Amino acid sequence: MARFYGADCEDRVQGCEMMIVVTAAAGRTGRAVVRALAARGVAARALVRRPEQVAQLRTDGAAEVVVGDLRDRGALRRAVHGAGGAYYICPEMNPDEEEIGGGLIRAMREAGAWRLVYHSVLHPQADDLPHHLMKLHTERLIVDSGLAYTILQPAPYMQNLAPHRYDVATHGVYRVPYSVLAPFSWIDLRDVAQVAAGVLAEPGHDAATYELAGPEPLSSAQVAERWAAALGRPVRAETMRREAWVASLDRSGVGGFALEARAAMTRYYDRHGMVGNPNALRWLLPRQPRTMTEYLADV
Repeated sequence: MARFYGADCEDRVQGCEMMIVVTAAAGRTGRAVVRALAARGVAARALVRRPEQVAQLRTDGAAEVVVGDLRDRGALRRAVHGAGGAYYICPEMNPDEEEIGGGLIRAMREAGAWRLVYHSVLHPQADDLPHHLMKLHTERLIVDSGLAYTILQPAPYMQNLAPHRYDVATHGVYRVPYSVLAPFSWIDLRDVAQVAAGVLAEPGHDAATYELAGPEPLSSAQVAERWAAALGRPVRAETMRREAWVASLDRSGVGGFALEARAAMTRYYDRHGMVGNPNALRWLLPRQPRTMTEYLADV
């Protein structure tokens, strides 16, 4: 059963068509998009799984919050009722992403919501990455949905470095489970969220697929150099044993499809990294994209 936390339609925002549903809104991407929409004056309706997440989304600027599961048809109907569009984020490495996307599309059609922006991933066509292929299948579903759509394909977030701060600050070591020479087009999540809000709020983005890659490819060794500059002391990059990395995931409760996908990801990253073209990001942002140096200075 879904529950609403918010006012009636006429009290939300001028023109209910500007209400945007953000799914999986309690995650870091969802919260960033809600904040970016609020900054533009666009009302966001956050869909979250647990009642205790409501207060945080309200603080982030959500006009309304719906509590319910993405697999629950009733929750989806309540979430999209009276909304003009949705930003579809699926919880990370969920094997049911395509099925959930299909349910959202059906709910949007029934409610008359017309605009769908999908949070995909850089290079979804990478055959060796099961969670990327899952997003490719979802992209195809959205393209054929009949809705006005935009697909965003972000590179790895700079914010993914946050769990490494303790080892870097305490031991001067940045450890990764792949080659320290593999390059990545790191992007700041705040830039992704700003692009998402712009695409949702502005005309001219229908039937577009945008690759969102940071301004310069950097290897882990180069990230360590920038971390050293930010801290004012040496930092080195180091490839950890994959067995130790898998064991750490197991201790944290990661298993099943998520563990398989992460293991495949490290093998792929070891060979290829993850590099995209930065031009679309530069075009879509009203300013220069944030650099790794700027991000590390912030944190």
